[in-house]
Amino acid sequence: MRHLLALLLTLVVAVLTGCGGRTAHDGDIVVTTNILGDVVRNIVGDTAPVRVLMRAGADPHSFGISAQDAAAMNDAALIVHNGLGLEENLARNVENAAAQGVTAIAVGERIGPIRYAEGASAGTADPHFWTDPQRMITAVDVIEQALLRDIAHIDRDSLSRNADAYRGQLRALDREMADGFATLPPDRRKLVTNHHVLGYLAQRFDFEVIGAVVPSGTTLAAPSPSDLQSLVGAIEDAGVPAIFVDSSQPDKLARVLAEDAGVQVRIIGLYSESLSAPGTPGATYLDMMRANTDAIVTGLR
Repeated sequence: MRHLLALLLTLVVAVLTGCGGRTAHDGDIVVTTNILGDVVRNIVGDTAPVRVLMRAGADPHSFGISAQDAAAMNDAALIVHNGLGLEENLARNVENAAAQGVTAIAVGERIGPIRYAEGASAGTADPHFWTDPQRMITAVDVIEQALLRDIAHIDRDSLSRNADAYRGQLRALDREMADGFATLPPDRRKLVTNHHVLGYLAQRFDFEVIGAVVPSGTTLAAPSPSDLQSLVGAIEDAGVPAIFVDSSQPDKLARVLAEDAGVQVRIIGLYSESLSAPGTPGATYLDMMRANTDAIVTGLR
């Protein structure tokens, strides 16, 4: 009799689950940053729901989420996050969701990260890998594999076709950026930024990073007077014509530095850490990188 009751109970649970009852972790694919969110949406297409937590123009180091977003993370079918310490305010949310059995994939840990060579972050992994389109191709590989492995009932053929098409667009972007930067002579390929954000771009396209106003990999750090003095000397020695700042960050420090350097240094905005609003030049990852390439080439000529 007990065996019969157990069998009946199992059948009831199976029927309820099959009739739309929610099971643990059958929610959206949740993506922390909007840059990775754009990539995931290109891969997923209409095969599954995607929820992106970071709004346009936000700072990935400091943005926060609502209670509803936190609940969505705990019920996610998969969490795709940058990792390597980028989403500083969301680390605990990712850990909490993982502790409840949600699979969370840190894409940055799987793309061959480089390490900061100097400043307050020296020796730690640089999370800003998206500035290198070749590493973004690897990121697509990583995300596609995770989706195929962890998302039940997804249209595998459509997903793979979408991923292949997007990889093709990234290869085209890489060629466009290389062609654009090829117009700059070697002695003009020198970068100063508001914080260390272009290391991967510099490595891929043969630039030299002279320094950063905030000598750190995070916007939450602050420079010391000696940091600024050292960078002023480097700018003067290298004859750098521009300082590149993130479009979502105030450029006050960069302007103060330019004034202290006593040279003509332009302040130029880049979409370096966040996409911009729909209809603007940085609304997608591909558009963002094309706009940045144009801005860097124009600024360093």
